[in-house]
Amino acid sequence: MNEITVAELKKWRDEGKEFQLIDVREPFEYEMSNIEGENIPLASVVLEADKISKDIPVIMQCRSGARSAAALNQLQNLGYTNLYNLKGGILAWAAEIEPGMKVY
Repeated sequence: MNEITVAELKKWRDEGKEFQLIDVREPFEYEMSNIEGENIPLASVVLEADKISKDIPVIMQCRSGARSAAALNQLQNLGYTNLYNLKGGILAWAAEIEPGMKVY
């Protein structure tokens, strides 16, 4: 499984690199705090796979990295090869990039 750190994600953003960020948490979690990814809850990832790019890097993100890893595995089974798991999820983002972010 390919992983990306929050520092690498921030660098990609700062450089304007093209990628898609998918947040697989539940909507109530996303509303509390997010890093502007598209919210597709884990239970819907396979059903909504048509919303997920196969042409550019796709970063899967959740609270800590476990659900996004599960989502990544589901999509790999559908033939996706362009996926990255955000190591540590939004907790790592809040700890390393945006310390004032509200997390749970």
